[in-house]
Amino acid sequence: MTTVRPSAAAHDYERMMGMVTGFWVTQAVRAAALYNFADHLAAGTDTAEMIAEAESTDPDATRRLMRTCASLGLMTSQDGHHFTGTSLLSTLQQDDPHSLRHFAISQSAPGHWLPWGRFPEAVRTGRHQVTAAHGEANIFDYFGKHLNEASSFTESMSNLSRASALDIAAVLDTKGVTLALDIGGAGGDVIRAMMRANPELNGGVFDLPHIVPAAAEAAEAEGLAGRFTTVGGDFFESVPPADLYVLKYILHDWEDADCVCILRNCRAQLADGGRIAVVDHLVGEPGQPGLAPLMDMNMLDMTGGRERQLTEFDALFTAAGLRRVNVTPAGAFAVIEAQPTP
Repeated sequence: MTTVRPSAAAHDYERMMGMVTGFWVTQAVRAAALYNFADHLAAGTDTAEMIAEAESTDPDATRRLMRTCASLGLMTSQDGHHFTGTSLLSTLQQDDPHSLRHFAISQSAPGHWLPWGRFPEAVRTGRHQVTAAHGEANIFDYFGKHLNEASSFTESMSNLSRASALDIAAVLDTKGVTLALDIGGAGGDVIRAMMRANPELNGGVFDLPHIVPAAAEAAEAEGLAGRFTTVGGDFFESVPPADLYVLKYILHDWEDADCVCILRNCRAQLADGGRIAVVDHLVGEPGQPGLAPLMDMNMLDMTGGRERQLTEFDALFTAAGLRRVNVTPAGAFAVIEAQPTP
């Protein structure tokens, strides 16, 4: 049987060129975020010379970057000298509660950038490339020694959590729940949204000791401190008792055996009648658009984890002595609830 190979059209070459040079765009956006273009233009600082002076950058290089940003739709200019930010650029403003500024900075910083330079090796071996790129067991150990990058990464996760927290709080029933803990919850955006939705709910964050103070500060700022608790620790060892655990963007970081360990530790401390709510992307059928397949590649390269299909979550639950009882869409995520197997 002869296979007919489809011929590439002109637009295919153009599209492929965009894919191949995508990393150029990534670093241009990173520079725009680092040098606060969105905030400067919003404040009326609208020329390359003015921004260069404020940011201590080279004026000509700054002008060329701004011209490139205009070609990417991040800003406009009528005279080539004065620039105006677009709504797309505003996603990088620091005071936007859903800002992607820190995400743009952290994803293109050395912590992620260097392992991604070794991505073909991740495909060849099936192993993450953090150890080869940085000499660390995992990206979290790397962040422990590079606190500026760690701060940007944590803030970026908080920004992403804020964007989805209301969706999650809307679909996750907390009636009758005494204590809900966000496991690996960083700044606690999801659990605080749940507490705002249910004034009777006590909530908290369990995460590494150097992370939880930020969650306590955020709860204090929102007037939730009286119902909020933080505990520092390692979820591979144990977790505090609760009757609802939320694990958002946690299991995708880890291999199956690690996920089962985390789930078993939660099951061991779960109150009678309690639930575990896993919040992650669900991988669809081949060809289905969305972030999940690309995030799966990020997990392959950065953590050794993966994005999963629903059947793969079911296998994790079974191995941990749990059973799935509900799955609900929540924005770009799915909330997958499980309880102990009778």
